Formats: sequence, structure tokens, C-alpha cells
Amino acid sequence: MSAQPTDFETAVTRRYFMKGAAAASTIGIIGAGAAGPASAGPAWLAFEPIAANSLDTVTVPDGFAWYPLISWGDPLWSDAPAFDHETRGTGASQERSFGDNNDGMSLFTQGGNSLLVVNNEYTNRKISHGNRASQGPETDDDVRKSKANHGVSVVEIAMTDGRWMPVLDSGFNRRITADTPMEITGPARGHDLLKTRDDPSGTRSLGTWNNCANGQTPWGTYLACEENFHGYFSSSDPDLPLTDALKRYGVKHKDRGYGWATADERFDIARHPNEPNRAGYVVEIDPFDPASTPKKRTALGRFKHENAEVVVADNGHVVAYLGDDERGEFLYRFVSAAPWSGAGDDRDALENGTIHVAEFSDDGTGRWIPLTPETTGMDSAPLIAIHTRMAASAVGATTMDRPEWVASNPHRPEVYCCLTNNKNRGKKPNAGGDPTPVGGPNPRPENLYGQIVRWRPDNGDHTAEGFSWDLFVVAGNPAVHGDARAGSANVDAANMFNSPDGLKFDDRGGLWIQTDGNYSNEGDFAGHGNNQMLHASADSGAIARFLVGPRECEVTGLCWSPDRKTMFVGLQHPGERGSSTFPGGGDTVPRSTVIAVTRLDGGPIG
Repeated sequence: MSAQPTDFETAVTRRYFMKGAAAASTIGIIGAGAAGPASAGPAWLAFEPIAANSLDTVTVPDGFAWYPLISWGDPLWSDAPAFDHETRGTGASQERSFGDNNDGMSLFTQGGNSLLVVNNEYTNRKISHGNRASQGPETDDDVRKSKANHGVSVVEIAMTDGRWMPVLDSGFNRRITADTPMEITGPARGHDLLKTRDDPSGTRSLGTWNNCANGQTPWGTYLACEENFHGYFSSSDPDLPLTDALKRYGVKHKDRGYGWATADERFDIARHPNEPNRAGYVVEIDPFDPASTPKKRTALGRFKHENAEVVVADNGHVVAYLGDDERGEFLYRFVSAAPWSGAGDDRDALENGTIHVAEFSDDGTGRWIPLTPETTGMDSAPLIAIHTRMAASAVGATTMDRPEWVASNPHRPEVYCCLTNNKNRGKKPNAGGDPTPVGGPNPRPENLYGQIVRWRPDNGDHTAEGFSWDLFVVAGNPAVHGDARAGSANVDAANMFNSPDGLKFDDRGGLWIQTDGNYSNEGDFAGHGNNQMLHASADSGAIARFLVGPRECEVTGLCWSPDRKTMFVGLQHPGERGSSTFPGGGDTVPRSTVIAVTRLDGGPIG
């Protein structure tokens, strides 16, 4: 590892922002688009960056305010009871209420209606089942509640007395859970590996769960991305041989404590060995049609999806950028088979196309490798759609430090991806045995802090094979370290952070970074405080802390009201280790919550 500082220096000094203003610790910010550099003077969003802290509340700059919009267990219909802090709800009540652990989200507006669509990634078992002696599921109804905690919540919201509020009993309100019927589309539809006893056609599945981040299409649909689907399967036969495919995707004899197979045998791989093959996809949902069947888009590959960043290339083809959030896995791109017409009724652009995987070279260039039978040696497109990780390994793609959210600049053809961390970088191969060498966009061994990689497609064409890349920021702790662990030049003691995760541009070109990392505030992470949200300039690289979340939460999910005067931010799993009562305080149960952030002067915030 003696050459590592040189590798790190090579990777980060390529960035143009290291020449100038990125090192400023306080700025009056940000959000210049392609027209010019970020201004240190008056701008559309000026704020005094806030300090890190470990408080059990939300902190925003002077001149801004926040309030809770909706929390886990809040009813979506008037026939559902209010959240019960003693029982934490039942299966029936949760099916009529906002789901747990909100993550990626989008706001859709049409005909005067505003629909907030939110992923409900998973449930904190010790909290959800905290009324049980075991602090885990003990009855079939506990499993029913757990399954209803997952999925997607669709809730209409409206402005009432100056605040956005959920609209109870809206005809658009909907819960999509681990039991909701789904349609399987794309190349894997009907393949033998998707056929089960209950679905011998391999075209219909039940449910979506562990939906992490999300995407939004230009034709008005929502993309929920299935991530750690493997942790819900178990085997009634402890001696069942596990296939290489099950191992690659993390499916084991035991689940992660959810116990779903005890009440629903489709999660028992000894009885239903193909069931895991029906999870791990991007799910397309039409929020304005509550009767519609969500569609699993197998053309976008099967892996532990983070989000799906959709852009329309100049040639009309739809491109989706996709990260596989596991140590040493890959970054992908989907290109639609046909151009999108732009018509409202043309909604199947994601049904067919080609999935590609990224290869990064140390010289700052890269290329997208198509995953086809010819390039992978696999015998069919359906098999590639189902075993996408193996296909990417077969072509020698670059193993990455956990690719999380991808965000595309709305003002120019450049794309960013959070590589959140990777303690195994340079030490261990990935789950498929692929090496994870230090170098390129992954410049540090045993990477505790993470980085954000940026690339620009050749000729500004999102469908081009080639691209150039650099590192926008390398997170770290300059207060503790003086080597590569200190981070890049635009990280200092006033804005330092770890584990960039959520990533999104606002309409004006401001880049928002959300973190899901170590909040111990000790050792390597001293001074980092709770997880946070920062605002950055894509032009100068300047970064400033805007929001700090409550204790033990992840800050994740971001969208704006139609007038851009309210920003909705997700706070997931506060108190996951028992040290928070957010948002209620006192003796209340901590609950994942979507908050609304506004400016006191009523101006735009995005």
C-alpha cells in the first residue's frame, strides 16, 4: 500500500475545482448552473453553513424552518387508527397507513393534485415489534405488519393553513406492499427461472420490498428500486445446497430476522427455489392510476438497486443510470431499444433495451460495455437480465465502492454517483470473487469515508460508449488525518462528512448530498456529528452543510413542491440503536419521517 498516496493524488488532482475557491469554509451559496461559477455574494439561495451536531432534532440554517409532514404509521384513510406507540400497530392498521423507513421519493402534480410517492425500504424490527418480549415477530399478524411496513406509499398532499398536509381518504392514496400483485415485463418475462408453483407462467409476482432510492420518468411514472431483497428469504432445510447464483446475491439459509417464511412459504427457498429470482428489479408505478398493476422492468437488470436516474439522450433514447449497492459491485447504464416519442401514451420505453456496465481507466477515461450473449458468454438476454451481476463479472467491469444514488446535471451532460464507502477495498474480493484493487475512482484502501465520482459522456451523448471521469469530492476527516483520509481540497473541518449516499440536483443546478454513515462522532469520525445534508456547486466544487438530522438517522430522499418553495426531506430510522425519540419526543417511539423545509422569507429553495 506504500504507493497509495500517489494513486490518491493522481485521482483527485484531475478535478478542475482544486484550482480555486473550493476550500472556502463559509460561503453565501450556491446553485449556479452552466452559466458560470458559484457566487460568493448574493445568490438565489444564500445561507450561513451550520455546524455538525449530535442533537435529537433537525437543524437548519438561520432563515429556514422545518416541520414534520408524515411519519411511519400515520393513517392515509380515516378508517385507520392513529399510530399506537404501545402496540406499534397491527397488520390491518399498517396496510392503511404510511410505511416505515421512508427512502427515495418524488412529487407528481397533475390537474391540481400533488402526489408524494415514497419508498418504504424496510422496518426496524426492534422498534416495530417493540411490544413483543423478543422484540421480533412472534405471530402471523406480526409478519403481516412487517410486510405492510415495506413497499411504497402514495399519498396526496395539499397546502392547508400555510403548510403541506396529507389528504386523508384521497382517491389517489395507495399502499403498495410485499403482497401487492406485480407484472413481470421485459426479457426475463416467462423465463423458466421465474416460474413458480403459484405462477407457472413466470409473468406475475407478489410484492416489492426493500425499495431503496427511486427514479422518475419523463412520462410521469415512479421507479421503485429493489435493493437488499435477499434478507427476507430463508430455508426450512438447513442442509439445502446453495447455488452459486443464490450466494452471489446473498441469499442464505437464514433471513435477517423478519421471519416472513413462517407465515408465507414463498419466502422458503427449500420449497420455492425460484422465488428470489423474482426480486431485485426496478418497479414502475403509475401514481395517478391507483388501479394499475406495478411493472417489474427486468430489462434494467437484477441486482441490489440503489436508484434509477433517467435522462433522455439527444437521439431520443431513454437512458437510466443504476448503481448496485454492495461492496465491490458495479455501476450500470440502460439504453432503451427505441427512442421515446415524447407522447404521454408511450410508456414502455423501459421494457426493452441493453444494459451496460462501466469500466473506468486510470487515465480519466472509461467506457460502457454492453452485456450481451456475445460479450458475456451467457446464452441469452433473459439470463443476463436475471443474473446481471455474473454478466458484469464476465466482462471484467470495474468493481466500485458501493455505488449509491446517481444524479444527472439538468444543465449539461454530466452525471454523478455516490460511492459511499468500502471497508474491503484492497483487502477482499466482491461476492463473486472479482478483485477490488485500489485505484481509479476507488483511490483509497479500506475506504471508510466514500467519494463522489463524476463523468461526462463523449460528445455530450448519453448513449455514447465512452466517457471521461474525475472525482468531484473525496470525503474524509481533515481534523483527524493528514493523509488521504483527510479527503479532497473541498473538504475541511467546517463541512466534513462521511458516506455520501443520497444525491440530487435541483432545477437551478444545485447539487444536494445526503449522508448515511458513521454518527459516533468519535475516532475517525470525530466532528462529523449526525448524518446530514450538504449543498454543493457543480462548477466550483464548494460544499456547505445545510441540514443535520436527529440521532441515529439516515438523511435520504429529496423532492420539491411545484412552486419550489418547500423542500421535502426524508429522515430514516432515527433511534435505530435506541437513542432517539424523534419526532415526538418524550416517551414516544422514534419514527421515520418526511419533513418539509421552507424559507422564512417565502422564497424558493430549489
